Amino acid sequence: MSTANRFVPLASRAVFSRRVMLGLVGSAGVLGVAADLHQRRDGYRGGNGNGNGRSTGKLWTPLVAGAPIAHLAQVDKKYGESDYQAVYNAIAEKLRDEDEYDNYIGYGPVLLRLSWHCSGTWDKKDNTGGSFGGTYRFQKESNDPSNNGLENAAHFLEPIKKQFPWISYGDLYTLGGVTAVQELQGPKIAWRPGRVDMPEDTTPDNGRLPDADNGASYVRNFFDRMNFNDREVVALMGGHALGKTHLANSGYEGPWGAATNTFTNEFYNNLLNEHWTLEKNEANNEQYNSPKGYMMLKTDMALVQDDKYLPIVKEFAKDQNAFFKEYTNAFQKLLQNGITYSKDSPVFVFKTLDEQDL
Repeated sequence: MSTANRFVPLASRAVFSRRVMLGLVGSAGVLGVAADLHQRRDGYRGGNGNGNGRSTGKLWTPLVAGAPIAHLAQVDKKYGESDYQAVYNAIAEKLRDEDEYDNYIGYGPVLLRLSWHCSGTWDKKDNTGGSFGGTYRFQKESNDPSNNGLENAAHFLEPIKKQFPWISYGDLYTLGGVTAVQELQGPKIAWRPGRVDMPEDTTPDNGRLPDADNGASYVRNFFDRMNFNDREVVALMGGHALGKTHLANSGYEGPWGAATNTFTNEFYNNLLNEHWTLEKNEANNEQYNSPKGYMMLKTDMALVQDDKYLPIVKEFAKDQNAFFKEYTNAFQKLLQNGITYSKDSPVFVFKTLDEQDL
């Protein structure tokens, strides 16, 4: 595979894929603008343990004749905030218990990356992909070269699924990312349930995740597919404060900074202040290296090479609160892209384990 086709995930402390995710994206409840290709409505409520959904026999129909079809969130009212907080707690406690993963970086970054990759396949043109259907559980998506290493996050979450079989995979994967951000000292992320495990034929085609070997024009066009503006793009890329790349899995090697398991604005400060040299690594791929042993991808450096991105990078480097505020909204948007929520659909903001210990 050529270097142009290698995806490298963004905020993953775990093993990375051939392509790097440019950042973590988000917004709440963006509607799709085209008919769902499979024309199903509330069928396929939840999957069984093998990830195979069961049809209720109802078909997807337009909300209004001739209008786009949207994925409608389905919230089981038997389960409330305390039930989802219990799922959050189980994930967070497992993060603490299994902290030796990846040389004590831990599972947080790879959980964040899983939630990004599950959501980052969304396309506003036809409302396909995204987090709604939990389709990462199928081999077509999980075996995408862009998802190399994410099996570690999926295996980490599988015991949680067995403990709470009522939660959909789409909800579990996205809640895992929210838990990782919050437990690694990042901002609070408002999260909404209601994703439905869809059948295998709704899995998006491979190739929708970003390519690390490109500049600012590519980055801007890529995120436009998911309705993100420049400010949101720069915020989402800040997730690269977490984790590191691994040569064997992504074709790139090294961390973006020193605090690989603490969510901060370090990524922006490193972009601005480190001395970067473009070099070829052992896989013959070009990456930017600093004397401290940090690395940046070409898509990362695009943020300081572009006149519109650069002022935002400088703002977030100076003001972590501004970064956290923008990231909160953008990441929530990413996780909810393409999903339609009713007016009474719940929104949860979970307490961290530390907050519950007070």
